[in-house]
Amino acid sequence: MRWTGGRRGGGVEDRRGLSGGGLAAGGGIGAIIIGLIGYFVLGINPSTTQAVLGQFGGLGQERGEVGTPRDDAGMFVDVIGTNINDVWSAQLANYTPPKVVLYDQGTSTGCGYGQSAMGPFYCPTDQTVYLDLSFWEEMQTKLGASSADFAKAYVIAHEFGHHVQTLTGASQKVQRAQGSLSQTEGNRYSVALELQADCYAGVYAANAAKVSNGQVALEAGDLEGGMQTANAIGDDTLQKRSGGRVTPEGFTHGTSAQRKQWLLAGYESSDPRACEGTFEGL
Repeated sequence: MRWTGGRRGGGVEDRRGLSGGGLAAGGGIGAIIIGLIGYFVLGINPSTTQAVLGQFGGLGQERGEVGTPRDDAGMFVDVIGTNINDVWSAQLANYTPPKVVLYDQGTSTGCGYGQSAMGPFYCPTDQTVYLDLSFWEEMQTKLGASSADFAKAYVIAHEFGHHVQTLTGASQKVQRAQGSLSQTEGNRYSVALELQADCYAGVYAANAAKVSNGQVALEAGDLEGGMQTANAIGDDTLQKRSGGRVTPEGFTHGTSAQRKQWLLAGYESSDPRACEGTFEGL
């Protein structure tokens, strides 16, 4: 993926080196979070983020330097995040960018305390995308995701997609609907929301070059890398990988086939209106 010449918007808060403390990854709350990674990988449903994280409370209010990170990984997030914001500014009236926080191990959020084992996530309360960049390696070595840069950009764009859902009110509608549904029926709405965020990531990919004069753009093999990653993090694939049986009633993000389908649908249409189809039949 071409990105090194892309515009950097800055404003990324870098808490790396400040996070951690308070919770040990090997037990207690850390163990609970690790047990949930199969369901929350690539972003927690915004309608449940606060419920999941809030029970762990806030552990400190660490703050990092706000600006443009100088290492390659941090600059990648800055360029891709800026590019995503440019795409959505052109697609959505009155779009306002989310905040972006880089951290390691764990950090306080507007939704409670978050840990890296949860994977990247979006908190609607403070409208912030939280990224522990060590997750890229975990995603490749343990989940079978692609090492392509677009695979990483897909993760970021998916989280920004949850921000778009907060701005449009889709997340709030799902939360209200889930209040009167069984867990199984409520999960169907979670799947629709997650697949829509995948579709939004595809919309981003299709428009990335247009808003950056080609400075940020997919190259040969990038879309395939994104599809490989979507396949790796489907609910059915993750359940099989964990050694358990596949239980569709417990799906919260969609199957591998669905995640690939909607990432591709967003890319091929380049129009966010195509992503409304994830809610058909609900």
